Amino acid sequence: MKANRTLFTPVRFPSFFRCGSVFLALFAGLYAAHSCAAWQADNGDGTYTNPPLYADYPDPDIIRVGEDFYFASSTFANSPGLNLLHSKDLVNWDLVGHVMPKLGGNPRYDLQDGGDYLHGIYAPSLRWRDGVFYLAVTPVGKNTRIYYATDIRGPWQMHELDRGVFDPGLFFARDGTPCIATSSCADGHVTLLKLSQDLSKVVGEAPLFYYPGIEGSKVILKDGWYYVFNSMPVKGLGYTVSRARELSGPWETREMLGDAKGGHQGAIVDLADGSYYGFIMKDCGAIGRMTYICPIFWRDEWPVWGTPEDPDRVPASAPKPILGKVPTQPATSDEFCAPALGIQWQWNHNPDDALWSLSERPGWLRLHATKADDIWGARNTLTQKGQGPKSSGIVRMDLSGMKPGAVCGLTSFGKYSGGIYASRGADGRIVLSMKLRNDRVGTEIRAENVPFASDELYLRLDMDFVRNVAAGFYSADGETWVNLGGEFPLAFDWRTGTFQGQQYAIFCFGPQPGGSFADVDFFHFSDK
Repeated sequence: MKANRTLFTPVRFPSFFRCGSVFLALFAGLYAAHSCAAWQADNGDGTYTNPPLYADYPDPDIIRVGEDFYFASSTFANSPGLNLLHSKDLVNWDLVGHVMPKLGGNPRYDLQDGGDYLHGIYAPSLRWRDGVFYLAVTPVGKNTRIYYATDIRGPWQMHELDRGVFDPGLFFARDGTPCIATSSCADGHVTLLKLSQDLSKVVGEAPLFYYPGIEGSKVILKDGWYYVFNSMPVKGLGYTVSRARELSGPWETREMLGDAKGGHQGAIVDLADGSYYGFIMKDCGAIGRMTYICPIFWRDEWPVWGTPEDPDRVPASAPKPILGKVPTQPATSDEFCAPALGIQWQWNHNPDDALWSLSERPGWLRLHATKADDIWGARNTLTQKGQGPKSSGIVRMDLSGMKPGAVCGLTSFGKYSGGIYASRGADGRIVLSMKLRNDRVGTEIRAENVPFASDELYLRLDMDFVRNVAAGFYSADGETWVNLGGEFPLAFDWRTGTFQGQQYAIFCFGPQPGGSFADVDFFHFSDK
């Protein structure tokens, strides 16, 4: 595995200077070299190492528009919803936007009635035609939505269909008819829905074919063939490709890339030179589900993963699909100087916008304490993805606005939510505790009421996705660190948690918050 291994602790400047336009221009060049993903897939020698993104970007759908590739990925109950990424070579990706500024249509998205954990927004299908991007998605328990925009960055508008279809696979038939292919492993039937030309309603329905245990249809047209790609979760996360000359059939199906060789939930994308690459999702432990890319060649008009010399295998490393593109990674660190949060951030469910601010104290993120008994019910928890193989998140916090009855801090968030909680004791001093919540089972207190001499402190969370463990630290100066509570586990389980890999989370809440707030000076991401 290839990864950078530099820990960068920048010199801190006053916010009025640090957030000035001249300083930002100078600082950006210095910090950019150190503020990057923990994993660099581009090896710099014309090859790449899988995965392109060592983080949880699940349920991929990737398309090419001219010389640009676009990637849509699930976000479940995170807000804004549905990540959109851009690449020039399928290896180097950057976040460019989200489809949904807020999650709508369900009060549970506002963390009412226990929230919408494990549900929400997932399995998007992205397509482009005649200058317009289209995205089909079915929020759990709701009707399917067709979003559309002329710019991938939005704004997106939406049509809602008269039904909800599982994992909708949007495509345009040979005659230009908008269609959706849908299948659920519950019954194995793949169904075709024909849409009106403006994609606003269903105008026809017909069966396509049956293959037991498949779901997650993705459809492409190539050389007169329709190809439908499906995963097989009930068969140990295998993968199928079906083909037919006409949508009416007859259809042939082949199983490919069992879990030991590849993964599940993916398809293929064409390059401008006429070649093809596959993309496929793999379950990868606590980091979540990661997307891999793979050369494709053709044999008897069937796609074959890998190369003729090494077929039916997703390689650990291979030549880059397109040479000469500059290495990039999604954003990570944030100085909280801009008028908006960095594009990498998502809230746990929809936030209450009255309870956070970037303007009340310029250069700082202010989190007003939301009423909650634990982090699982805490609205206004700000998250971003954990990254592997190993990474750290560091925050500097000013707790002078904290009153007894509220806690704030930095924690992992997911199946295991563990980190350092800061609160104000009865004597007015800050005290620190380390708590580990195991999903909705309960909370273990590893350390409690450790006194801290100042209202200003640094917190650090290390995540190791090689060993699937994490640890929390605190510091008075950002240089000398004290571990609190030892190591704790990290895990992913699609039946519990958030249905996502472990995330970093900054929080401020309490059963009786009493008007408390915490100011966050920065979040610095490091590859340790």
